[in-house]
Amino acid sequence: MANSSSSRVSADMKNLQRNRINGLRQVVRVMAMKKKVFLTRTLHAFALEHLKKKYQVEVHSGKIPIPQTKLKDKIKEVDGLICFPYDKINKETIEFAENLKVISTYSVGFDHIDTEFSRRKKIRVGYTPEVLTEATANMAFSLLLDISRRVTEGDRIIRDGKWKEIYGAFDYVGVDLKDKTIGILGLGRIGEMLARRAKAFDMKITYHSRRRVSKTKEKILKATYVSFEELISQSDFISVHVPHTQETDKMFDMDVFRKMKSSAYLINTSRGKVIDEEDLIRALKKKTISGAGLDVFEIEPIKKNHPLIKLPNVVLAPHIGSSTEETRKKMAEIAVKNLDLGINGRKPVYSVGY
Repeated sequence: MANSSSSRVSADMKNLQRNRINGLRQVVRVMAMKKKVFLTRTLHAFALEHLKKKYQVEVHSGKIPIPQTKLKDKIKEVDGLICFPYDKINKETIEFAENLKVISTYSVGFDHIDTEFSRRKKIRVGYTPEVLTEATANMAFSLLLDISRRVTEGDRIIRDGKWKEIYGAFDYVGVDLKDKTIGILGLGRIGEMLARRAKAFDMKITYHSRRRVSKTKEKILKATYVSFEELISQSDFISVHVPHTQETDKMFDMDVFRKMKSSAYLINTSRGKVIDEEDLIRALKKKTISGAGLDVFEIEPIKKNHPLIKLPNVVLAPHIGSSTEETRKKMAEIAVKNLDLGINGRKPVYSVGY
């Protein structure tokens, strides 16, 4: 009886061990079948959970943006890539990709990706527009309100202990928005939402875009189409909503600033390289223009000794145009959806070209 019982235990142990080995083999087979995805930064927990159910997922946790050497190493073996602004997905990097089917960027801008070379390599590119329209338009108008009423400047005065007396009739005055002209450069999704906000403040709205919008939309927005020259010379506030391209690179330089009203303000929530920063600093110091509200810069993050920081007539924000809880979650949803579609040979929800 003892020998029989011992034999059964031994057999049970062998079966258990065999089942464990088979289970591990099954896991290995499943993992081998799963496509590989790499993220250059982490995403929301719900997004990561979704990805890990379907793919082998690796998330970069080191220096931001990811060093090019590491990106080139990781892109060799993955089927899908989720990237962020300032990750350089250029031709040289993409050439390292052997199985890459989709690049999904967590941003509305895609100038950090060589989309033309991606198309030639049959790699789909997805991005996340529309969902950040409201948040970015709100940010642009927040900067406009702030700089016109000198809110941040006043905050600094109080915190620095420089508010020594009650202001009089001519001290520390701002400007009203009613009947002021706002010139919107780029009446796309964000530009249109900004126009709706400006309309509510009884501002006069002019715009310049590559394409003129319909007369119906112009009527709804009470917006007037003007040339670029008219926009920069007639506007009390200019808000920039164009992508960074060869045509828009440093389009706001000293020549443009000299044509603006000396009482005008410049607002930028698009891309920092649309403005020649050195010329802007000179224009602000010399009061060629009255002030600026900036959420984006040529090089980000800017250094603590950057000349813009010392100027009282500029409001600075750390590139947070889309930074609301609701918007960022929606961006994550779209970035994951774009990756899901592209990795399976389908066109992303929001696709660049191919």
